[in-house]
Amino acid sequence: MATRPMLDRVREAMFSTLQTRFPDAIVLDLFAGSGSLGLEALSRGAQRVRFVERGAPALEALKKNVAALRVGHRVEIIVADALKAPSWGAPADVVFLDPPYAMIDEKRSRVLGVLAEIVGSHLKNDGIVVFHTPHGALTVDEVTTAGQARVRSYGTNDLWYLERPAPL
Repeated sequence: MATRPMLDRVREAMFSTLQTRFPDAIVLDLFAGSGSLGLEALSRGAQRVRFVERGAPALEALKKNVAALRVGHRVEIIVADALKAPSWGAPADVVFLDPPYAMIDEKRSRVLGVLAEIVGSHLKNDGIVVFHTPHGALTVDEVTTAGQARVRSYGTNDLWYLERPAPL
């Protein structure tokens, strides 16, 4: 269940898609690893980022990156299991959910349950969740139970974009 960074080309495509969402956004980065997603969101105009990570090597890298970029006043680092809702804090505008690929297979129902919880209760109106998975690991039916979903594939990677359904 080791840390696996998102490929540069996939990350760039994702950030291009989300660019208009970052000014003044509150971002939640679950399974933050070294913090590359949340830190890039800050560089693109996000107001604050909450990082959730519990792996010691990843936390060390995350803290070093935050210090090197001098953005500590704009981040909160939460040492916790990213699959537990109490650690997430207030609702966010943008949520990155990038669990280790093995976790998607080994804890599939838990990960999908967390995804539904994020969309239903921890996402601001007009917010978006980006869920990074291996290509073809999930079906549209599995993911759309969490909210309105669309997928973009990049080689061996899928990025699922989920939004809360509009109120009736």
